[in-house]
Amino acid sequence: MMKNRLLKLCAAALAATMVTTVNVQAADLHVMSSGGFTAAYKLLGPKFASQTGNELETALGPSMGKSPEAIPNRLTRGEPADAVIMVGYALDDLIRQGKVIPGSRVELADSRIGMVVREGAAKPDINSAEDLKHVLLHAKSIAYSDSASGVYIERELFKKLGIEEQVRPKAKMIQRIPVASVVANGEYEIGFQQVSELLPIQGVTFVGKIPESLQSVTRFAAGIPVGALHAGEAKALLEYLASPEAQADVKSTGLDSVPAN
Repeated sequence: MMKNRLLKLCAAALAATMVTTVNVQAADLHVMSSGGFTAAYKLLGPKFASQTGNELETALGPSMGKSPEAIPNRLTRGEPADAVIMVGYALDDLIRQGKVIPGSRVELADSRIGMVVREGAAKPDINSAEDLKHVLLHAKSIAYSDSASGVYIERELFKKLGIEEQVRPKAKMIQRIPVASVVANGEYEIGFQQVSELLPIQGVTFVGKIPESLQSVTRFAAGIPVGALHAGEAKALLEYLASPEAQADVKSTGLDSVPAN
């Protein structure tokens, strides 16, 4: 009888330990993600949650800027975050400001600029710098984003091609909404944005990436904010997003894997 009681007590203790372990491992992770990596995150996040039992609560917003949704502004307001996914140099700013843990940065993917036209329109050739220059000069209207890619196009790309004066009157930076959406509805003839943000939009045809000689590559990275409640689980999430296992999904969204050192 004593032996049976001990066995029952041991079994109860083991069950309690197992429950406690599950409770420790499972967590509600608060993640903030910016546009360029969002499509990949939407594919990979549920897989991570399924494998680990953790729940992911996600807030979307740009990596920079004055909008209330911008990740730096969310952190300043004290919104909870266990992980932030954003443009690499914007993440570095948060590390310098003491808002993200130094050494927590994980490299995720590289994002290149691409071009779209309205679905059904002729697909132009932009394989060379001269081809792209020709397309820009003859386009009736040009749209580009209010993110890092759009700033590059406005301040550098047109100058590199020597057509800044010619295209300025018909080119516009599109605020807050996807560039492809204003091409799809016919407001603009051609549009430029990071490829991963162009591909999910219906009603456009993806023409291709701009020539590599003219590219501005945006690195996406992630880090763990100071004061994160679930830093250990967040670290596991970021390592998973950067893992070889994740690369097929990353590339399917128009992003490129980070080159090996």
